[in-house]
Amino acid sequence: METRVALLSIIVENSVSVNPLNDLLHEYSEFIIGRMGIPYQKRGICIISIALDAPQNTISTLSGKIGKLNGISVKTAFSKV
Repeated sequence: METRVALLSIIVENSVSVNPLNDLLHEYSEFIIGRMGIPYQKRGICIISIALDAPQNTISTLSGKIGKLNGISVKTAFSKV
């Protein structure tokens, strides 16, 4: 199956959702190229970037599941490669 490279940009505003988020990322770990998390204490949020190489429907499914978590926002950018 053809894969695409994408970047998930995640903002965590509710720390209660961190464990469910990490569980999801672990579930999809075979597709994760890299991950960077930045705690922004001044605003009480965390900013996370996840680079993926996966089928488009897998990326969309993961993004949708993350977006349903309470206090978490997610946006996806796809590479043209």
